[in-house]
Amino acid sequence: MESYLYAVIGISLIFVCTTLGALSVFFIRKKEISPRLEKIFLGFAAGVMFSASFFSLIKPALESEKRNLPLWLVVGISIALGALFLWGIDKLVPHLHVLENDEEGIHTNKLSRTSKMFLAVTIHNVPEGLSVGIAFGVALSQTNNHALLVGALLLAIGIGIQNIPEGAVVSLPIKSETGSSLKAFIFGMLSGAVEPVAAVIGLFLAMQIQGIMPWALAFAAGCMIYVVAEEMIPEMTSEGHDHFGVWSFVIGFVVMLMLDCIQL
Repeated sequence: MESYLYAVIGISLIFVCTTLGALSVFFIRKKEISPRLEKIFLGFAAGVMFSASFFSLIKPALESEKRNLPLWLVVGISIALGALFLWGIDKLVPHLHVLENDEEGIHTNKLSRTSKMFLAVTIHNVPEGLSVGIAFGVALSQTNNHALLVGALLLAIGIGIQNIPEGAVVSLPIKSETGSSLKAFIFGMLSGAVEPVAAVIGLFLAMQIQGIMPWALAFAAGCMIYVVAEEMIPEMTSEGHDHFGVWSFVIGFVVMLMLDCIQL
């Protein structure tokens, strides 16, 4: 029962942290976040996600029990499949990237600009929730493996930390678009609600299908790496070479690395 409590706390944490970030719309008078601060937030979030992909997902996948196929091949294929999955969603679901004012996905006039902004963030929250759920599912499926359980909780903490500034980055542009702090908060909170849903799905799959452990971990890593490379890195390095985004990326990477090395 204590093990399941870890999972409940971890999965709840990632949603709560996004909600805390979305609350910023009530305290920040400006309707838009400054470009420099946005780079710092995005860089930190990207660093955490990139570090988590390697140390919390790919590393355990490579250290799992040997299968019929070489683990390096399983992990490599799964990372590619995860990236391909997110790429497919990008091409199918209509959404809007605010900074570039660039719309992706199937074109439609039925969705408002605000809805497309909301979908852009919601789509990319899926791999974060999925990775946390899979990590907990793998830990719970292996009896008395406290190290994996702690690792999953620390992954949730790392994702949660970066979700706080991410919640602000999501909500403030919506506030600017709608002129309503309440609407911006609701949209920001709902964008994070997809994370626990994806986490529960990932947890269930990882617990029920024992043989997919390395596949599932690496698939989630591939999803996260795609998000970092496709959206976050270009945005955090746009408009000049002030390096604020780069240094915050390094800090986020190191913070997640240190969290992953903690032994409780």
